[in-house]
Amino acid sequence: MKKNIIHIALLAATVAMAGCNDWLDMSPTDKVSEKIVWSDPTYVTQYINGFYPYISRYGSFETGDSQVGLTEGLTETLKFGSPTPGTNVGFANIIAFAEGGLAAPTAAFHFGAWDETYTRIRRVNEFLYGLKKYGSNFDEATRLRFEAEARFFRGYLYFQLIKRTPEVILYDEDLLKITENKALSTEEEGWDMVEKDLTFAATNLPPKWDNEPGRVTSGAAYAMLSRAMLYAERWESAKAAAEAVFNLDYELMPGTTAEDYAKAFTSMTDGNTESILEYNYLVGGPNHSWDQLFMPGGDNTTMGGRATPTQEMVESYELATGGYPDWTPWHNTTTGTTDTPPYEQLEPRFHASVLYNGCAWKGRTLEPYVNGKDGYAVYDDGSALNGRSTTGYYLRKMLDENYTDYSKACTQPWIAIRLAEVILNHAEACYRLNDNGSANNDVRRIRSRVGLPYTNKSGEELMAAIRQERKIELYCEGHLYWDMRRWQLAHTAYTGLRVHGLKIEKQGATFIYTYVDCDRQDRLFEKKLYCIPLPETELSNNSAVKQFPEWL
Repeated sequence: MKKNIIHIALLAATVAMAGCNDWLDMSPTDKVSEKIVWSDPTYVTQYINGFYPYISRYGSFETGDSQVGLTEGLTETLKFGSPTPGTNVGFANIIAFAEGGLAAPTAAFHFGAWDETYTRIRRVNEFLYGLKKYGSNFDEATRLRFEAEARFFRGYLYFQLIKRTPEVILYDEDLLKITENKALSTEEEGWDMVEKDLTFAATNLPPKWDNEPGRVTSGAAYAMLSRAMLYAERWESAKAAAEAVFNLDYELMPGTTAEDYAKAFTSMTDGNTESILEYNYLVGGPNHSWDQLFMPGGDNTTMGGRATPTQEMVESYELATGGYPDWTPWHNTTTGTTDTPPYEQLEPRFHASVLYNGCAWKGRTLEPYVNGKDGYAVYDDGSALNGRSTTGYYLRKMLDENYTDYSKACTQPWIAIRLAEVILNHAEACYRLNDNGSANNDVRRIRSRVGLPYTNKSGEELMAAIRQERKIELYCEGHLYWDMRRWQLAHTAYTGLRVHGLKIEKQGATFIYTYVDCDRQDRLFEKKLYCIPLPETELSNNSAVKQFPEWL
């Protein structure tokens, strides 16, 4: 996290690896003893710092959310340009097409996150076990703070499991209850635990930390609770949690220009009042490769261009004055059109999220056309991608335009939760509770930030507006695919789907835009994917569980 606060100390790593049952009550020379660790709040803080990387593991900058990489690549909004198997390469295409259907081991590998998440849960529970055993060493406020921090992470980790696989195995800090064979809980029991942990964290954590802005706060816990309770369909809890966030000191960043809107993805230490929970990276590590994966091929042909926005995503953006342009002229699949697409007229979030032909980028003009500097490629035609776009676009969102030394890793902060999401969580919860007035106010608040008009809606039209704003506002932040699953819409929306782009050719000073099929085969989402299967490791080692019927 921050340079001066949330680093994973050697002490924390040693404690986490040692495990509760391996510690000695004497002072060994090869590991840190329980007696020493729990003797000083500073040591315990270093121990709990080891949980903070979990915030980023399931985010867009890393691969814990799915082995495919960005799950937007499984939706109509983003196209991975390579068919070659690999994370942030061709896994997304293999899963999206799902030729012949997915087998349980394949689905569990790509989506499950089961084994590593349980390893993390075990480490949190070991901490809570030690705190219960030695917590009397500290005053009540200090002990509660440690418990609240740890329980935030346990609730967060169980949310990651239950959003994939509704029935999971529940473990708490009573390590003596761990058995080799343990049955799955009910979905209700799982959400009970998540709600209790996050509520405890929210109630007992401070709204901010003096000189430690990177630590988990009550606002972060309430915000995560608002997200988790949407998945649980506990609308009252989701609404109340979001309103608790609204009562804290968060504000939407300005957004009437793309430059202003992009500041919503900078760190709170740089003045981002919208950031509620974030993880900060360092050049020396930890760091990430977001720009290296997704920057335009013209920046560096050996990197970049792994996945690019689709024409479907581009057409999801409104004009800056409201309403949608008529894209009919650009749907010509034969001779194309020389008309210039209405990019310049689109709203700020488009310009902050998508790079397009002719736009300014790193002091040059983007050239995503055939034989252009950035280039165009036909998906799966046998040629090397070399950073070329298969859709005629490149991703802009969360890229650093000042990143030019490609020998260095990337360090943009991962904004895990921001106020805009919480407002949309509140909108959906209110809609489900028939509070259309509040839901409309929330949608208006999101749109007003970027200067878009809004007229009150009701019924399915209101829910459609909420879905649309989530799609646009939270693009490439890892929500859409999971939202479509929890809404039970993915099997219709993503079956028979093909994504499209614009093939751009330059003739003299004229550009020809031709609408092209970027998939070249239909996609498939099977209903059984609404429940991610158990991994073979659990089935082999735990005789008390069986594979879910839909995966047999």
